[in-house]
Amino acid sequence: MSLSYFLIQTLNGVQYGFLLFLVASGLTLVFGIMGVINLAHGAFYMVGAYLAWWFAEQTGSFVLALLLSLPVTVLLGLATERFAIRYLYARDHLYQVLFTYGLILILNELQRLLFGNDVHGLPIPAPLAGSIPLTEAQSYPIYRIFLSFTCIAVAAALYLLIQRTRLGMVIRAGSTHREMVSALGFDIARLFMVVFGLGVALAAFAGMIAAPVNTVYPGMGDHILIISFVVVVIGGIGSIKGAFVGAMVVGIADTFGRVLLPTGAGVVVYAVMALVLLWRPQGLFGRTV
Repeated sequence: MSLSYFLIQTLNGVQYGFLLFLVASGLTLVFGIMGVINLAHGAFYMVGAYLAWWFAEQTGSFVLALLLSLPVTVLLGLATERFAIRYLYARDHLYQVLFTYGLILILNELQRLLFGNDVHGLPIPAPLAGSIPLTEAQSYPIYRIFLSFTCIAVAAALYLLIQRTRLGMVIRAGSTHREMVSALGFDIARLFMVVFGLGVALAAFAGMIAAPVNTVYPGMGDHILIISFVVVVIGGIGSIKGAFVGAMVVGIADTFGRVLLPTGAGVVVYAVMALVLLWRPQGLFGRTV
């Protein structure tokens, strides 16, 4: 393996890791704060990708597609929490699993009814369609670099929101001391609705910006959901920092697994998860129970 080829695969792994972080951070945020196991998280990733494709088809602009798709997915997330998830907080996790699995089926069928079963491609915006030469024979797509920096910006904004704002302080307090936060006058129901909406927005936005490089197809959220759960388990349930580290580990392991062990690439990520759990059953940054 040449140095330039190793560099390209490393960049691919890091870019994939950043994308996984956007999805997994929403998943771990919802579970860590609200205690809700949301199996439909991957379906919201699919919804974001399809909305971005459809709005891009209607407007001819990828930027406009993002600006129109994001509010729609946020409203979808808020409505889902308000009219469905809210009634499951006091119930066993089995009810949450059954309901959100049913939500996967509903969203998948709605996608087929509205958009059909065809595979769609979302063109890369013209300013980002080129490549940066790395050597005389190899180059790296500008859009993938843009994808990485966009994910970094969102990750930084999420960190500042959780760690440096009043809302973040309330969210962190609400994850462990709900009764105290409620007694101080904060509306826990509204807080949970905001958290769930944020989690959905992160998953959907990841689907939107990934659409030009991964294509848009039915059921695309199923695989990303499984991998995101692996990221959350490796990083530690409820830990945003753990989700970031876990996403980087999974992204690089998956990329180099496909290069070095093409016949066994499907098990590399799960082998890494198993090794981490043998060492730290609660995950890299999870709290010890």
